Amino acid sequence: MKTLNHFSVKHTNSFGVESIAAKAYFPRCIDDLVTLSSLLFSPSLSNFYILGEGYNTLFVNDVSPTIIKPEFLGIEIEYHETFTIVKAGASENWHNLVKFCIKKGINGLENLALIPGSVGAAPVQNIGAYGVELAQYCQEVLWFDFEKKQLVNYQHKDCQFAYRESIFKNKLKNKGIITSVRFCFSKNWQPSLSYSGLDHLPVNVSAQKIMNEVIKIRQTKLPDPLKLPNAGSFFKNPVIEHAQWHKLIQKHPEVPSYSQYGGSVKVAAGWLIEQAGFKGYQANGVGVHIKQALVLVNHHAKQGKHIVNLAKLIMDEIQSKFGISLEPEVRSVFPQGELSLVENKHG
Repeated sequence: MKTLNHFSVKHTNSFGVESIAAKAYFPRCIDDLVTLSSLLFSPSLSNFYILGEGYNTLFVNDVSPTIIKPEFLGIEIEYHETFTIVKAGASENWHNLVKFCIKKGINGLENLALIPGSVGAAPVQNIGAYGVELAQYCQEVLWFDFEKKQLVNYQHKDCQFAYRESIFKNKLKNKGIITSVRFCFSKNWQPSLSYSGLDHLPVNVSAQKIMNEVIKIRQTKLPDPLKLPNAGSFFKNPVIEHAQWHKLIQKHPEVPSYSQYGGSVKVAAGWLIEQAGFKGYQANGVGVHIKQALVLVNHHAKQGKHIVNLAKLIMDEIQSKFGISLEPEVRSVFPQGELSLVENKHG
């Protein structure tokens, strides 16, 4: 297994901040993971972080925990009479998988085009965009259990998918690693065109056309991380109780909101941040994007702590102004590992 000492994460995180890990491991087979499992339960490797492509990761300090960066590649296709199965290695690039499927005539992921990151990170967050979530197509996740030192198949029902949530993000966090993901696509494909920006497309539109439109929308709304370092949407859209939403619209009837199952309501976090006056805000080399208030950007800061401070400032202001708690979608990594900014908001 490839191992590096004093590993810099500067070029493996989309915020472009510098942080050094004393050691980094790059497993690419099950034997590597078995070896790694023995190390993980030793005192010398108590803190670690599993890193994909670093598009949803913020390294807060100049020192990072041990980095585990898997290298599981490969895409396999199984054709059946009414559906198609696609199995992709966890280290495959997500957008490349979407393009691969569309090119092969396998439709379903087109609304999720241009979401940065790896295939293995997608189920953890249950990524979603433009009316579609990964959970709609994820059939199975192959996961290596560090303690048992063996592979475990998690069927869709076992993954506990919810809005930007999964069992891998919660109960199984740091207890194993995703090696591959299996997707199931019905051959009776129906386009998802309900999202604003896609609703003008005809019902007989091709998946390729939808993908092109999604790419165009994302490129218009979101800055290119290679040109202006960012991690896309920094915060989740908060889901609030109907009673709280009713009070909110009494003062702000124009707030974009979406009814959820069970009576709760999802509110647009970007709108809240913009109304709080943060759109275009800059301080200490970081800021809020001028076109999309949901995106925090790094203009020239060398450390992620400045992004964290800005995030905390925004969270406090939204709580004060609207009585709504924002939760980061981006994962914050400290020397001792990943920590929640909600739990450590004043830390």
